[in-house]
Order: sequence, then structure tokens, then C-alpha cells
Amino acid sequence: MKKTRSFRLSILFSFLSLAMFAKGSFSVHHLTCEQETNPLGIEKLQPRFSWQINAEERNFEQSAWQILVADTPEALNSDNGTVWNSQKVNSPASILVPFEGNGIKAGHTYFWKVRIWDKQGNVSPWSPVNRFHIGLLSEKDWSNAKWIALEKDKKDEIITTGIHAPLANNVLGDKKTGMYRLPQFRKEFMVGKQLKRAVAYVSGLGHFDLFLNGNKVGDHFLDPGWTKYDKCALYASFDITGQLQQGSNAVGIMLGNGFFNIPRERYYKMLTSYGAPKFIMKIQLEYTDGSVQNIVSGTDWKVTESPITFSSIYGGEDYDATKEQEGWSSPGFNDKNWNKAIDSNWKTTLLSQRIPPLKVRDHIPTVRILRTEKGGWVYDLGQNFSGILRLTVRANGKQPVRLYPAELLNPDNSINQSASGDPFYFTYTPKGNQTESWQPQFTYYGFRYVQIEGAVPSGEPNPERLPEIVNITGLHTCNSAEETGSFSCSNEMFNKIYNLIDWSVRSNMASVLTDCPHREKLGWLEVGHLMQYSIQYRYNMARFYEKVMNDMRSTQAKNGQIATTAPELVEFEGGFKDTPEWGSAFIISPWYVYQWYGDKQLIEKNYPDMQRYLDYLLSKADNYIISYGLGDWYDIGPNHPGESQLTSNGVTATAIFYYNTTIMQKIASLLNKPADADKYAGQAARIKKAFNDTFWNRSNHKYDRNSQAANAIALYTGLVEPKNKEQVFKNLIADIRDRNNALTAGDVGYRYVLRALEENDASDVIYDMNCKYDVPGYGWQLAHGATSLTESWQAYGFVSNNHCMLGHLMEWLFSGLGGIRQEKESVAFRNIVIKPEPVGDIRYANTSYESPYGLIRSDWKDDEDTFELRVEIPANSQASVCLPASTIEQISESGIPLKTRQEMKFSPLTNGRIKIEIGSGIYNFMVQK
Repeated sequence: MKKTRSFRLSILFSFLSLAMFAKGSFSVHHLTCEQETNPLGIEKLQPRFSWQINAEERNFEQSAWQILVADTPEALNSDNGTVWNSQKVNSPASILVPFEGNGIKAGHTYFWKVRIWDKQGNVSPWSPVNRFHIGLLSEKDWSNAKWIALEKDKKDEIITTGIHAPLANNVLGDKKTGMYRLPQFRKEFMVGKQLKRAVAYVSGLGHFDLFLNGNKVGDHFLDPGWTKYDKCALYASFDITGQLQQGSNAVGIMLGNGFFNIPRERYYKMLTSYGAPKFIMKIQLEYTDGSVQNIVSGTDWKVTESPITFSSIYGGEDYDATKEQEGWSSPGFNDKNWNKAIDSNWKTTLLSQRIPPLKVRDHIPTVRILRTEKGGWVYDLGQNFSGILRLTVRANGKQPVRLYPAELLNPDNSINQSASGDPFYFTYTPKGNQTESWQPQFTYYGFRYVQIEGAVPSGEPNPERLPEIVNITGLHTCNSAEETGSFSCSNEMFNKIYNLIDWSVRSNMASVLTDCPHREKLGWLEVGHLMQYSIQYRYNMARFYEKVMNDMRSTQAKNGQIATTAPELVEFEGGFKDTPEWGSAFIISPWYVYQWYGDKQLIEKNYPDMQRYLDYLLSKADNYIISYGLGDWYDIGPNHPGESQLTSNGVTATAIFYYNTTIMQKIASLLNKPADADKYAGQAARIKKAFNDTFWNRSNHKYDRNSQAANAIALYTGLVEPKNKEQVFKNLIADIRDRNNALTAGDVGYRYVLRALEENDASDVIYDMNCKYDVPGYGWQLAHGATSLTESWQAYGFVSNNHCMLGHLMEWLFSGLGGIRQEKESVAFRNIVIKPEPVGDIRYANTSYESPYGLIRSDWKDDEDTFELRVEIPANSQASVCLPASTIEQISESGIPLKTRQEMKFSPLTNGRIKIEIGSGIYNFMVQK
């Protein structure tokens, strides 16, 4: 019976295999313009187009493409490219293909479609019609809109370089700053003709919510993203065509403080104030008769105080529902008691918000309610996350309800904010005599627990007739970058580690990559490059890094320095102001974006300023050695974590200096600047020599103090002389093994430890280091109750318990255990490597990544007798598949022996693996052991 079943399966696989090889149809899908589907507000007059390919046959390669761009969809439906007809272009390019026509204008919408040809000359159907909208490119395009406010700026309180909280008393004494009232604005207007399209462009600082005819527009949270506001501010674009009506319409705006104005009250990490909250807006109405009407912000708008009575990005938010004015953002509302808005005469550069907006991602229910020793109530949501809460309360009167969120609890079950910013709280004053729901609008926090004051849970004794809490739900807010990767395996501990890291990544993906979602919320830059691959496996960051680079460039010092945080909202001191391993994101991150997505515009735009930063580092070097900064932050040494304990600062700082220089050499070659490339090649050689002269001990054959970080970063960056590589790698392994597979590297070093081990086929060591609960690391954090990655390996309670800076294992879960990576010279995963690493007790892993070309999948299963691997490679790309086999006779694909498959090339055994070259398609490999 068993033989009969095997025979039938063999016949089935052969049939399926033949079906897959047969020629089939193909089409294009997932069209994007400037890395987004149907974007609003792009600021490029030569936008770039991308598409993916559906192909039934294997080994599909595109040979040519044609793009049509028109100013109406009707023109495209008639195959009329009124703006651009590329004609047939013989090229395999399918990502970031540039527009080469003319006539693109600000504030206009355009439509496009594409078709492609295969290598045999067959043509696909035209794609569905997509669109893109050009934003406002100059001050003139804003049609004389004004920055308007409720009150004038207090000139003696303007603070554009933030004051660090410990220095506030020295600078300001007891003076309170930033105590502006929070406004809401309204204006009515008429839509008198048949509407074709309406777009609203809005920048409200610090943050805004937009309302039309009584309803909020969109689902964004904390628009716009925070910046160094005297350098630039972002505006968001909304298509509001469907929310307008013939006749009278009303638009409303509510503002919060954000980082634009931080009140000196409750907790604050720093103080900034660019003035009173204010906004600028343009609504562009296009009618079917070709006419255009603009509604712009100005002194003809009405304004009053909003029900938000306190708003602080660091301190919380208060809302008084008794101050609500029903219908205020609807037409016909009586606003005679409102004031005229004032022209603030404020100026800054406005840029379109191209980064994905923040949104509410998850609703997190309460899992239990606790009592404190003093009789208070604490709601446990079961997960540490970034966000806000939604309160549902039933009240007879108007007694305020106060809610304190926190990551941790004290021994008496009360909340503990000591490491997350204290005090931070929300206050809601109900209208009374009804069940009401509310959620904050303009702040957020990192928390798991919520302690309530002035209320009791519904159903509990309530002799004082306090408001009753019907429900508290957590609203997890984060950047809405789309998910691109997935991972799961047979080992539940590694699945938990994956989720642990992922929660911290999402919690710190705001409009900057923050360190933590509570006490600082600042864009500490080392995360931007050290965690970049990890994050890019999980989320599409193609548009995110444009803002990261702008934040760095806009606050770059005249001498070329890039600070540790961007935007640099506050100036710290010492290593917290300037550390090479942090500022080097300015060079490393755009290079990684190019490697990952094929987008070199960040490199082209920022190249001169990247040169300035590298020149700055050179100016700080002593004979090419840089020895300042924080070093391998939060490594595990004899003392509490902080600055590097086991590795000299000069090792990591100089290694990053060298790495920057080698990257700049590659960038110069890419940009066809041979003189610069030669210059950086020479500089890199001098740094390498100085590094080895300084830190390589020729007598004991060790780097520095032989730490894991020192050995690994030297290996990964290429600083080790070829003759010493084997010894340095042995030193790295020996230190790990001698510590019973315990890790010691910190924020900077651990990524390079994992990279050095994986690149030298030592994933078994990575497994052994990370499958433990009994020493500081991921398992230790899980064992101590962490639900998101903590700031310290030791899961200390006196530091943040929602930090993503140590999450480097995420990269290995995809590239090592899952086996999805790309060839070293590949760009945008055009040339893929599938090389899964079955290690330890892991019997299977399922991994996927949505590359610019399409879905890559690697699903493997390791049994006693066989190793099975299912691979999916997107059209227009190729892959090398590395299988654990000693002979080709062990391998079959879709039930057919590999040695009979002439269309597949394979190479001899290397390091216990046979490499097979394949094109696009779905493959099922089996290795008989």
C-alpha cells in the first residue's frame, strides 16, 4: 500500500511539474508610483513607477515595457497617453522606472498604466489604471493660505533648541512655558457645481485632526510627523471628494501641542516651544467644467478653545466633555460667540508627508482587573505597547476620571512610571447621565497597565456613586508601513522572541524610529541602521527613510556633524550629543535603502552632505583612530549597563568610520565619481592599517580586550587581515562557548556578532546563544514577563521595557533560520539566495518576504529521513538555492530527480551544501538523507 501511494504521488508531482513548465499567461499587478499605490502629494516632477508580475510559467523574465500617462482615466481607457507615451522600451526594469515626459504640474492628478513583454515577444494585457497626485511644490502653490492661530506667540517663551529637563531650572527658573490654550477652528463654504475632485492639504502644529461635515477625515493619528519645525514642517494630503456635498459644507480643525510646544507641566523630557498651536490649509476643489476653487486658511476662519484642556506629548491629555459644542464642524452651526482667527505670520518650509502615517493598528482588550493594597483599581491589558486607550464610562455627574498608564507594577500592584516618565496621565470629565466613550487625540505612551482614580469598575461596590468604568481598551498606535515579512517555526521560544521584538519595533515606529514610546520618543539614530535589515524584513520602509534622511540633513551642523538624534530637537552633552556609531546612519542607511529597494535617490540627494559628515569624522580622528562616544552601549559587563564596558570605544567608532568610508567608495563608483572613489579607497586603507596597528595584539592574536563585539565588528566590516580571519573567528566562538553560550555584546556589537556568525556558517552558535532562559538575553526577558523587548538584556525595571535597539535577532530569523537573503552584489533582491539553516531542535520554519519584485517564500521541514524545501521566487528575479546534501542523487524537485532537470544548474558540494540555480516560480525540493 505504501509503495502504491508513493507511486501515485510521484505521478502527481510529475504532472504538476509539467504543468508548471508549460507556457502560461502573464500580467502586471501591484503598481506603485514613488513606492506607494495611488499616492497623494508626491513632490517629484519625474516620478518613478514600479510593478510586479504574475506569471504562470517558471523562469519568467520581462524583456520590455510600455507606460502611458494621461490627465484623465478616459484617455487611458482609449490607450491615449496624453502626458507621456514611453513607447515600447526594451528593458527588464520593473522597479523605479522614471517618468520622462513633460507637463507635470503641482496640485494635479495623473493616471497611468503599463504593459510588458516576455522574452519570446508576447505582450501582457494593460494593467488596471492607477493614479498619482502631485503635491504643493512652492509657497505660491498654497494660494496665499496663512498660518492661523487662537492666540499670539509669546516671544519671550520661544525655545527652538530644546532644553533638557535637568537644565530647565538653570535656564528658566520657576517660569512656566508653553501653556497655550488648545484651539478648534471652523469655516463654511459652498460647493455650487458638479465636483470632479477635492484635495485638502493640511499642516497643523504640533498635530491636527481634520473634520468635514461633522466627521473626522481619514484614520491618521498624530499628523503631521514631528520635525525640527524652524527648519521644515510636513503637510498631509487627503482626497475629500466623497465627503463633500452640493451646497453648504463645513470644515473643522482641532490642534494639539506635540513636539511643537511642550508645556512645562507634569513630566517632560525636554522643553521646546515654537509658539502657539497653529495650522495652514488649502482645499482645492476641481469642478467638471474645468474651473477650480480654493478654500484657504485665513483670518476669515472662526476659532475657540477646544474641549482638550491639556495636551503634552510627554505629560498626557485632559478632555472636558462638558465643553463640547455639538455640530461645531457641520454646516449651519452658530459660531457667533467664536473669535476670528489671527494670522500668526509664522514661516517655515513645507514638505509633503511622504512617510506612511501613524494609525491605530490593534485593539487590545483588558485581560484582568487588579486591586492595589490601598484599594485602587488597575486594568491589565496583557501586552506592553505604544498607544492610547479608549475609555467607556457611565457617570451620573461630571466628576473627572483620571487614568495612569504604565509598563510595570510596584509590589503593591500600583502602577510604576519611574522609568517611563512620571507623571503621565489622561483625564476625562464626562457630560454625565449617560454612557460615554473617549480616547486621547494628541499624545501617546508605552504601557500595559492602567490605574484609575475617581471611578470604579462597573459591577463593583460604589458607595460614593463614582463614575463606573464600563470598559478600557488599549489602542496600539504605530506607523502604518505595510507588513512585508512573516516568520514562524517549530520552536515556540523563537516564535515568542519574534513577537517580543516585533512588538517593540512597532511600538517605536512612529514618524521617527524612537528609542522608546514614553519617556523620550526621540529618534536615536543607531537603531536606524543597526536594526534596519531586521525592520525591513518585516515592514516596507521604502518611504520611511526619506524622512529619516531629511531629519538628519535638516539638523546637520555647519561642521558636518550629525547628532545622535534626528530631528535634533534637544542638544545633549558628551556622547549623547555626538557618537560615530549613531551619526553614521547618515551614510549607512541610504546605502541599505539602495541595496534593499534599488532606490538611489537618497544617495544622490544627500551625497555632498554625507561627504561633509565623513570629513567631520576624519577631523575627529587621531591618526585615523576615533575614540569617543558611547561605544557598545548597554553591553553586559560587571556594572549596570550604559556606556561600553567590554570594548574600547575606539574599536567600534573606528570600525564604523572604516565601514562608512568603504560604503562611500561604493557610492562614489555608483554615482560615476571615480576620483572620489579612489580617494575613499585610499582613506579606507589607511584606517584599516591604523586600526590593526592600534587594536590587533600580534603576540596573543586578539583584538582589544577580545570581546565578542570587538572580534565581530572587525570581521564584518572587513578590517581583519585575511591571514588572521580564521583566528579572529575562533576567538569569537571561544568567548561565546567559554561563557556557556552567553552573549555580552550590546546595542552596537550584537548585530555584528550575529552577522559574523551567520556569514561564517555558525548559525548553530546563534541558536545556542538564544535558546536559553537562564542568562540575560531574549529568553531571560521572556522568563521575567516581558511582552516587548526591553532596553537592557537583563530586563531591568529601572530602564525602559519597550525598546527595539537589541532586536537584531529578527534579521537572522529571516536570513539565517528562514534562509531568505540576496547575493552580495544584488540590488532589490533581484538575485536571491535561499539558504535555510536547520539548527538545534527546530524541525520546520516558514518564512516569507515581499521584495520589490514580489513574494519570496522559504518553507522547510527537517525530518529523520528527508529535508523538504518549498521555494517561491517572484517573476523577473532569480535565486540560488542551497540544500543540505552531499550528492546530487539525493535531491529531487516536484518528484523528479534533479540530475535529470537540464533547465536547472547546480554546483559541486561546498560546506555540506549543493547550490542550485533557478528562475522564478514555485519549487518543491526534497533531499533524501
